[in-house]
Amino acid sequence: MGEEIFIVFIVFGSLVAMLGLVLHYSTKWKAMKGLSAEDEQTLEDLRGEAEKMERRLDSLERILDDEVPDWRSRRHDPL
Repeated sequence: MGEEIFIVFIVFGSLVAMLGLVLHYSTKWKAMKGLSAEDEQTLEDLRGEAEKMERRLDSLERILDDEVPDWRSRRHDPL
């Protein structure tokens, strides 16, 4: 009789522990779904830098169009 109670206790304890782990990590995953304030700021900084680089590239292309009109049609041979 003692072994049967021990087996039931082990099975019940294992089920409760697994359920607890699943519930614990499901709430952690839900909390981590969104971006943190630091991540949002980093993303905004990167977007600003990308826009600056795009403006610089546009300026360089305009300069090249004025200086070397056919620069876009030239092929560059790889090294």
